[in-house]
Amino acid sequence: MRRYRLGIDVGGTFTDFVLASTDGGEFAFHKEPSVPADPSRAVEAGTRTLIEQLAIAPGDIELVVHGTTLALNAIIRQRGAKVALVVSRGNRDVMEIARSRMPNSYDFTAPRETPLIPRESVYEVSARGLSDGSVLTPMDAGEVAAVAERIAADGHDAVAVMLLNSYRDGTLEREVAATLAAGLGDMPVVASADIWPEMREYERALVTALNAYVHPLMAAYFDRLSERLAKLGLTAPLYITANNGGTVSLETARARPVDTILSGPASGVLAATRVAGHSDLITFDMGGTSTDISVSRGGELAFTHATMIGDYPLMLPVVSVSAIGSGGGSVVWCDPQGLLKVGPDSAGADPGPVAYGRGGTRPTMTDCYLTLGILDPASFNDGKMRLDAEAAAAALGTVAGEMALDGPVAAAEAAMRVATAKMATELRKLMAEKGLDPRGFVLVAYGGAGPTHAGFLAEEARLDAVLVPRLPGTFCALGAILADVRRDYVRPARQMIDRAGKGFERIRALLTDAEAEARAWVAREGAIIGAHELRLTCDMRYPAQAFELAIAVPDADVATLDPATLVDLFNDEHERLYGFREAASDVEITNLRLAVVGKVSPIALAGADRTAPPEPKGARRVYLAGAWHEVPVYARAALGEGAAITGPALVEQPDSTVTVLPGWAGRVDPRGNLILRRSHP
Repeated sequence: MRRYRLGIDVGGTFTDFVLASTDGGEFAFHKEPSVPADPSRAVEAGTRTLIEQLAIAPGDIELVVHGTTLALNAIIRQRGAKVALVVSRGNRDVMEIARSRMPNSYDFTAPRETPLIPRESVYEVSARGLSDGSVLTPMDAGEVAAVAERIAADGHDAVAVMLLNSYRDGTLEREVAATLAAGLGDMPVVASADIWPEMREYERALVTALNAYVHPLMAAYFDRLSERLAKLGLTAPLYITANNGGTVSLETARARPVDTILSGPASGVLAATRVAGHSDLITFDMGGTSTDISVSRGGELAFTHATMIGDYPLMLPVVSVSAIGSGGGSVVWCDPQGLLKVGPDSAGADPGPVAYGRGGTRPTMTDCYLTLGILDPASFNDGKMRLDAEAAAAALGTVAGEMALDGPVAAAEAAMRVATAKMATELRKLMAEKGLDPRGFVLVAYGGAGPTHAGFLAEEARLDAVLVPRLPGTFCALGAILADVRRDYVRPARQMIDRAGKGFERIRALLTDAEAEARAWVAREGAIIGAHELRLTCDMRYPAQAFELAIAVPDADVATLDPATLVDLFNDEHERLYGFREAASDVEITNLRLAVVGKVSPIALAGADRTAPPEPKGARRVYLAGAWHEVPVYARAALGEGAAITGPALVEQPDSTVTVLPGWAGRVDPRGNLILRRSHP
């Protein structure tokens, strides 16, 4: 019996679906308009459509992997739960003090960020540990029980517990959390030692509070989602995509929803590394709301442990993704000084761009593509949504009048140039910060608008190649079913070592403890997991340095790990980055980061068949490079391996439209990817 896997990615404008057989014989995708009020409704509708499209039984689906921006949106819009934060006495102002940084070094009047937890929701207890992990003041059960009564009386929905120095030993903190939970019934209570026990009180308090902040919302959503999928007859296990490019079981996601906040962009980057066939990539994900990029070298995901969620720093390992610009739904407008702007406001899914005909009145980038002739109003979203070209042009005409431009086409072209220049500037800045030369990198374009806009970005940023995968509009949903199960662990060390092994016994003990926890977790994550592997990264520095380098340890085995190997790896990387090493110096390991990866049997990705030389299915007038062109329009399905096209041209597929600019040419590789390369100097 043929088995299937279903990938789902809930976005702000569309909910994307990919349904694939594990043998690669069948592949289907679908885009369903998102329902912001209840995203599970779009999930149910799209799943039903795909099941009917392939004429399969719900029981034939063996795995469902789901990603959503629900938690992210709740944090950014500050619509999460009312959270109580319990801290050690004297630490009540942890959220107000934060990192004691000014929001703007040049503007003394700039307001600081609003604390996630207001001071009146922070409660103190006398329990406190010391920096060596010992207990200074044990828990007073009566005091903690009284705090639980106050929390309940004040109408809170969830509780976060963060005691001083609990990153060294979380026993005392867990005792406090357990006592609070006993007095609060079903109210979720979470301890920082169970979320992310890393040094830095504010960041540790914040990540724990964020977990509590979205916990009730996500638990309710997971309940609705499970009910709707069960109503369709699905019995397959449900996994949730995670920030680190992996997935976790529904049970883990319920307990740790903070691990899923940035999961959507991570899935797309993972898919790019699996299907591109190139080692050095710049992923370009342009959806309805924003544009995100990530840089991948050697086919490996790039991670960061310091990212921002709105105004809040997130101290968790996440796939390194940077927002660089606007999305297809970003609003085109004129500011009071007469300057043309694109974004940051987005029309979203409701009402959406003016061309959607759902009541939108402000023109967007999608309206620009339509007015320039790049999009066909009759074939958008596989013909399921006809666009109103006249309404889009009229809305852009209003902007043209404000800017004294010569009509809607001029306004649309100007908006394209503004958006592209902004993206290219951010891309060049990001590459410079990483010390990378963009030459030799391939721009992987996906998202509904990514293939449409990638050529313009590559031209502006002077990139030489663009890769458009076979299913760009549902690429993050594809990444969901390609991902393995993964969770990360951290152990603070602050331990000096040398090549001879000084101080290394403590490092080995910490790793042994982390390994035992990781193996126990992965064993509970479900029968879908086969073998698993451990991946170790050490944060290391010379004594008194103010920063660390993250050193990946190849083929990490705790039993045979050699201190000389660690020191040599650090010295080599330090010399590569800064041109020198201190070979005789001891090295400090500040943090040990261990990832456990549970392998999921891969699905087959069928290659492209060879076809006859492509013939255009039609032609269309498109405004490119300051002039109207009569350009051929190709169907992506008709482009087999080796098929070649020359720009200017358009390639249409149900989930996106690819723009091939003048001076560029495209060819389909054996994997079915469309590779566009610059054919002019």
